[in-house]
Amino acid sequence: TWRVMSTLSESAVRTALSRVDDPEIGKPITELGMVKSVTLDGNNVAVEIYLTIAGCPLKNTLIRNTQAAVEELDGVGTVTVTTDVMSDEQRRTLRQALRGTDSEPVIPFAQPNSTTRVFAVASGKGGVGKSSMTVNLATALAARGLNVGILDADIYGHSIPHMLGSDARPHQVDDMIMPPIAHGVKIISIGHFVEGNTPVIWRGPMLHRAIQQFLSEVFWSDLDILLLDLPPGTGDIALSVAQLVPSAELLIVTTPQAAAAEVAERAGAMSQQTRQKVAGVIENMSAMVMPDGSVVDVFGSGGGQMVADRLSTLTGTKVELLGSVPLDPALRIGADDGNPIAITAPDSHTGAALNAIADKLAMRRESLAGRPLGLGVVPH
Repeated sequence: TWRVMSTLSESAVRTALSRVDDPEIGKPITELGMVKSVTLDGNNVAVEIYLTIAGCPLKNTLIRNTQAAVEELDGVGTVTVTTDVMSDEQRRTLRQALRGTDSEPVIPFAQPNSTTRVFAVASGKGGVGKSSMTVNLATALAARGLNVGILDADIYGHSIPHMLGSDARPHQVDDMIMPPIAHGVKIISIGHFVEGNTPVIWRGPMLHRAIQQFLSEVFWSDLDILLLDLPPGTGDIALSVAQLVPSAELLIVTTPQAAAAEVAERAGAMSQQTRQKVAGVIENMSAMVMPDGSVVDVFGSGGGQMVADRLSTLTGTKVELLGSVPLDPALRIGADDGNPIAITAPDSHTGAALNAIADKLAMRRESLAGRPLGLGVVPH
């Protein structure tokens, strides 16, 4: 009888491990120097992996994913995964591999070669649902397979972690801040750095420095989309974001009410001073669909279109009303429970409206048509 020899080898195991990404960094553990050892005993495999820090919040996910990858190999027996912790020197090497050796962190989204689309979610006044829109759009975009982050820049009204159901805290790897992940979205908030529900009482320069640190020192990895939840109005934070990330586009949130629309228009008109593009207008708390199917315009109607039309005139470019999101108690409940309606009930009236807006944001804003590609071709 012919006996088929096992093809199991350390090389095969390491190839399998190259398909395991570190859940925080988004790169293969083999590439990051996180595989400490691979030991074969017959067809049994023992793998030891390095954690970046002792209390790594995604340790169990990393162990599960490593085990699953090795168990897929033909002829494998028992798979054991254990962990060790990186030394300070290894962490420094990892940081240099990810960030380079620059002593001063740079803002990746402000670099000319950045492929991240940055949206600053703004409004003229509070209470129009900016944070709700940010959280629902972010999770809807992440559900499409995009790499998404939220910077909770609403210094005085930070609420993003709660709305995503996250009480995890950031941690440091060397001098990089690793953000928590909730519903597939990386998040950083001023709320992560204050005790309990303490109010943040800071002046402009401190606020500017905090936003600068969030943009430069947080390891966001390769984001497709970054959403910034701005405080209401046109104050320090909005100006800092425009200065630090000039390519950030404004998403203006308003309600259908005419008075709210006028205020939202002011936030959008700021783009003329800061030379930012307005990506579009979102009308929140639109008509409420009653259980019998009838519709009630609790806050009036037309405010969103009014803002879009007025900003189109002011900026000289077409500003689109991206969508109208119904006034829906389920949206509020989802935010309170940390389960955004855009992903928990995508087929509801509200979920569908939010997902339709996410579809528009997911599209690239420009093609390469007519742009110089810098291929070094010299015209004769």
